[in-house]
Amino acid sequence: MTLGLGITTFMFVFTYLPQAAVMAFTNGPLAAISAGLLVLSESSTLITILSKTFLIEDALIDTFDGTLLSKDTTDLVSEGRQIKAGGDPIAKLGKLVKKPLEKFSPKAMIRYLMYLPLNFVPVVGTIVFVLLQGKRVGPAAHKRYFQLKQWNESQQEKHIEQYRGAYTGFGVAAVLLELVPVASIFFAFTNTVGAALWAADIEKQHITKEGTAPKLREQAEKAE
Repeated sequence: MTLGLGITTFMFVFTYLPQAAVMAFTNGPLAAISAGLLVLSESSTLITILSKTFLIEDALIDTFDGTLLSKDTTDLVSEGRQIKAGGDPIAKLGKLVKKPLEKFSPKAMIRYLMYLPLNFVPVVGTIVFVLLQGKRVGPAAHKRYFQLKQWNESQQEKHIEQYRGAYTGFGVAAVLLELVPVASIFFAFTNTVGAALWAADIEKQHITKEGTAPKLREQAEKAE
């Protein structure tokens, strides 16, 4: 919370007025609101990057894996970490077998900076900006799931396209929730829980459709 408050205060003090002044030429009377939303978005992005990179990455992975265990997907979680005996999902989490995914993506940051100018277009620009961010954030929420599934890039893309609308909707909701800077870290955890619950549902659907040997089919696809 201290990190979020500090970054948000800094951004409003030093960046709000300059951006509001520029937006006054494009957004007119809506400049004050648009600039405020833009600063919140920028603050949220900084908070998310810093907190996930240096503070809560391991906790988010534990939250994702623990939620999967609570939905009886032990076989899936065991692909990425050791599982201990016990009843509590979090207490059952053992040592990570697979190293966590990259903490920071320069490509995502560059794309974010490219989309920022959209906010200078009144109302519509901000909506498009959020939609584009949601399109990226949605699939990113399942990076850990893809890692546990051992899917290559082609398999991931095929899956994402199959659920494109749902991923974009999930991503937009996650972006809007994490726009609240002081609470963005809290919502990072709730979004992680939601993503894990969704992954568990998808996994059960796959097992139902593929029968009793889904892993054999996946191995055959990887060998192609």
